[in-house]
Amino acid sequence: MDKKRVSIVTLGCSKNEIDSELMMGVLKETNYCISNSLEDSEVIIINTCGFIKDAKKESIDTIWEITRYKREGLCKYIILAGCLAERYSRELLEEIEEIDGIIGTGNIKYIAEIINRLEKGENKITLSGNIDEEYLEGINRQSFRPTEYVKISEGCNNYCTYCIIPRLRGKHRSRRMEDIIGEVEYLVDNGVKEIILIGQNTTDYGIDLYGEYKLHELLDNLNRIERLKWIRLLYLYPDNITSKLIYSIKNNDKVVKYLDMPLQHVNNQILEKMNRRTSKEDIKSLILVLRKEIPNIILRTTFIVGFPGESNYNFNELYNFIENTNFDKLGVFTYSREEGTPANDFNNQIDERTKKYRRNRIMELQQTISYTLNKKKIGNVYEAIVEGMYKDGMYIGRTYMDSPEIDGILYINSNNPLEMGQFVNVLITDCLEYDLIGEIVE
Repeated sequence: MDKKRVSIVTLGCSKNEIDSELMMGVLKETNYCISNSLEDSEVIIINTCGFIKDAKKESIDTIWEITRYKREGLCKYIILAGCLAERYSRELLEEIEEIDGIIGTGNIKYIAEIINRLEKGENKITLSGNIDEEYLEGINRQSFRPTEYVKISEGCNNYCTYCIIPRLRGKHRSRRMEDIIGEVEYLVDNGVKEIILIGQNTTDYGIDLYGEYKLHELLDNLNRIERLKWIRLLYLYPDNITSKLIYSIKNNDKVVKYLDMPLQHVNNQILEKMNRRTSKEDIKSLILVLRKEIPNIILRTTFIVGFPGESNYNFNELYNFIENTNFDKLGVFTYSREEGTPANDFNNQIDERTKKYRRNRIMELQQTISYTLNKKKIGNVYEAIVEGMYKDGMYIGRTYMDSPEIDGILYINSNNPLEMGQFVNVLITDCLEYDLIGEIVE
């Protein structure tokens, strides 16, 4: 019997990408095959994002666009997965007739089952609410790009007042260290060169399983894997970055000297209202320690502007902090008012115009900072991973200083053909505000 063709459309963050790969793995073990063509697929799964207003809008727009494949293509069933599906399962089923099923964030292992039930005549199936389910182990990943993400934990215990994630992804659950190591070894055996460790809060890795923070020990073990080139860390909340972790980042040669550390604000009153477990003084002290202990470290962070009650004084404090700190990479979000979060009901909500003005001011500042820092890199030689061709004789790559999709890129001039995933030495010859330009050197 021919296998049913299933397509998965993934929206949102890298954590969703991994969930989609796990669903692909489950389906490949059953009577389904994964298709890259929506037109030819009998089942389309949309792995949605429901984190903030813009992400929700993108998900809804995508859902409406894909409904046409039930009218014009071979599609029989549309299934929604991911955070938006978990958050609004009842509303989505009621309001969009073409949706046949909902599978929540903790139920992805049942994806084949829900398709089977639809084929047997059931309709409007919902499997949600199991948000504290453990990570789906034992399913082989399906993607083997030179760079792959590895989820080391799920959920979050921080309960920041602006964030809906704990209600969609559950409490913090670390994966067993041996399972993570085994997955990384499997990826490396299949050609992966760089792994990026992710979670809602990677700093808290291990505390629930082992009674202590174990990210440093995980890095030590991963650093021993042969043929693995780079290990990159994202989403490290600052409050539990320990001296052991700093030492591990510093001394393990495969761990790139790059930290993504979401800070969100620096005004202590705003931090307290956000339920952030740190202070401006803690943040300044941590940055000093990181830059002292790891001189070439690249620091990336994100901030939220327009949080309820953020005065001009609070904003200017944040602006001046950024101006004086010179972060290598920085992103800014305008506060998104989300139902179901405490901050949704806070007084002194900020109007959208003020939020956007504040965001633009910081991004203009960061553009100047980034360009100044990039100019200082001209004349230096960096090792880079090749990610594809830009045009004849020029390729696109990244140094250790950039994470894929969120940071800048490196334009590489080469007289000889380069392969995707190849590591080369590049002399920086010029720069843009966020990107570097260079040429191959022996």
